[in-house]
Amino acid sequence: MNIKPVVVIGGGAAGLMAAGRAAELGTPVVLLEKNSKLGRKISISGKGRCNVTNTGDIREFIENYPGNGQFLFSSLCRFSNEDLIRFFESKGVLLKKERGGRVFPVSDKASDIVQALEKYLEEGRVEVRMNENVQEITWENGVISGVKTTAGYTGASKVIVATGGKSYPATGSTGDGYRWAVETGHTIVPVRPSLVPLNIREEWVKELQGLSLKNVEVSVLQGEKVLAREFGEMLFTHFGVSGPVILTLSRHVVETSTAPGQLQLGINLKPALDEEKLDNRLQRDFLKFQRKQLKNSLDELLPKRLVMPVVRSSGIDPDKFIHQITKSERRNLLETITGLNLTIEGPRSLAEAIVTAGGVSLKEINPKTMESKLVKGLYFAGEVLDIDGYTGGYNLQAAFSTGYAAGEHAALDG
Repeated sequence: MNIKPVVVIGGGAAGLMAAGRAAELGTPVVLLEKNSKLGRKISISGKGRCNVTNTGDIREFIENYPGNGQFLFSSLCRFSNEDLIRFFESKGVLLKKERGGRVFPVSDKASDIVQALEKYLEEGRVEVRMNENVQEITWENGVISGVKTTAGYTGASKVIVATGGKSYPATGSTGDGYRWAVETGHTIVPVRPSLVPLNIREEWVKELQGLSLKNVEVSVLQGEKVLAREFGEMLFTHFGVSGPVILTLSRHVVETSTAPGQLQLGINLKPALDEEKLDNRLQRDFLKFQRKQLKNSLDELLPKRLVMPVVRSSGIDPDKFIHQITKSERRNLLETITGLNLTIEGPRSLAEAIVTAGGVSLKEINPKTMESKLVKGLYFAGEVLDIDGYTGGYNLQAAFSTGYAAGEHAALDG
């Protein structure tokens, strides 16, 4: 008698882990991937270095999934960050810890992570079918039965949907999983970008393209109200701003329903100095450069390319000599350095987001098994679910943990 396989749809982080785990437990597994390569999104994550997880404890993990972190408690306990680190090291991938608890391959090569997962599939003798598009998931009387693809029909004992969200569609994340979820009676929480760069109104920002600022404090402001604040690194681009701090703050921008221009970014360029210390520093520099023009006197305090934007924003004539600057003008300069404001036009598109927020409603998914509460034998894992985390390895860990849970229960549950 032929045993129907567990069919996994999607060869990303969640799908690869799900397929490998189900096969490890002795179940025949078929992995369907519409691309010609596995793990395409993994390969470009972390700028090609792949931030696989974080060293934080489970409480920190839950806090770094805004909105739905509690759903992940069971899967994170079952397959934790420590388990994931041991998994990759058992496959020959040495890992290292960097600032903020971020964990990367020692080699700084995301390809090593993909190869380790491919090795996992080989060890379990997973049947991998590349360039095969799934057209439909079939079920009868509330029980999964198989999948129809461009190559024909495959009967299945279980089906795991791990197709990702809609961010970076070039990697294959085109939202297919949402359609199958709806066709099987599931609810989709509206999808939107998360961890996405921001468009900025001020034209001078474009002049700073490529400039990275480290150790700055950035706030999202709605009038006088501070919606969120983060400390770290940001990057100026040809359209606005990006970088770790901006990506984290972007969720607050996306979630706040306002017209373009109603929110601002406030950048404190010197958060390590309080007002008195910064004023003392300015006075020392002014004394040192008293015979120079203002535009030529701040290079020791600020990145050279940022001097003119800051001076212009302060309202002081950049050609004015230091010895001519009044106490009031120095005060304006100090306030600009600690509160350089940019007007947010809005987030970039969902296609440019690192992660998709929204997805299959978690109310319809068993958090321990990842099985649908509506269709027996149908599982969802990874970004297709209504789960998204901040930067720092949290999103990949969620994909690996939910994939592991889905693969394990698909193999073991009757």
